[in-house]
Amino acid sequence: MQDLEQIYSSYIDCLNRQDWLRLEDFVAADVVHNDRRFGLDGYRRMLESDFRAIPDLYFKIDLLVVDTQKVASRLAFDCTPVGQLFGLPVNGRRVRFSENVFYLFSEGRIVQVWSIIDTGVIEAQLA
Repeated sequence: MQDLEQIYSSYIDCLNRQDWLRLEDFVAADVVHNDRRFGLDGYRRMLESDFRAIPDLYFKIDLLVVDTQKVASRLAFDCTPVGQLFGLPVNGRRVRFSENVFYLFSEGRIVQVWSIIDTGVIEAQLA
């Protein structure tokens, strides 16, 4: 489990550095995200789009639970998205929110991701 915790921490570091060439070290070629088969290229495009929408995006691990093949993480974000975020008109306002995300690993790589983002807290900040 220690290895999986280290792999996950390295994956988050990879995202924060936007080191897309190393993404394949952590994510399987046929990765599934929220029951949609993205594949590695689609997963990378999703992340690149996230960074375009949120130039100061930074993934901070707030809570981490590791099992033999699974990781549960609560990620905390404090950022300033441009335009809309999750269909909400943020338009450059600073927002804080969390993502609860669950990963299934196989052979040291992420093969499935289930992600739930707390959009309600963003709506409350915009009100």
